[in-house]
Amino acid sequence: MRRAPLAPDTLDATDRALLNRLQDGVPVTTHPFAAIADDLGIPEAGLIDRLARLREIGAITRFGPFYDAEAMGGAFCLCAMEVPRDRFDAVVTLVNAAPEVAHNYERTHRLNLWFVLACEKPEGIEAAARRIEGATKLQVRCFPKEREYFIGFRIRA
Repeated sequence: MRRAPLAPDTLDATDRALLNRLQDGVPVTTHPFAAIADDLGIPEAGLIDRLARLREIGAITRFGPFYDAEAMGGAFCLCAMEVPRDRFDAVVTLVNAAPEVAHNYERTHRLNLWFVLACEKPEGIEAAARRIEGATKLQVRCFPKEREYFIGFRIRA
């Protein structure tokens, strides 16, 4: 599913502060939303409502933990597909239906759909890629990691 950019006035200062704060991590406590809400000076229920709204409008596409599959004996793999323009939305829907797909990106390149597979076992990567090929009738190109880099990626909202 393609998302249009949000209008510049869609997010207020509290939305932006929340998005920036979440990039610093969520505290491991019995009430993590209360702790973040306290940091921002808003009620916990208001914070939860804002998260739901941000998800609904597409400002965030996912909210949840990030697990290191490799550290737990699994595997990650960056994959790409060349998807015809007129099939793009339908193919993205099929790719996203695979439980192994962690996230994806549309790119303006011949290989216009990129996604990450995360599997419990290394052999699951090939199996997931073949299932996606079967569902889409398009080739999945797999780019296994050769070296890991930590770039500390953050976006200021």
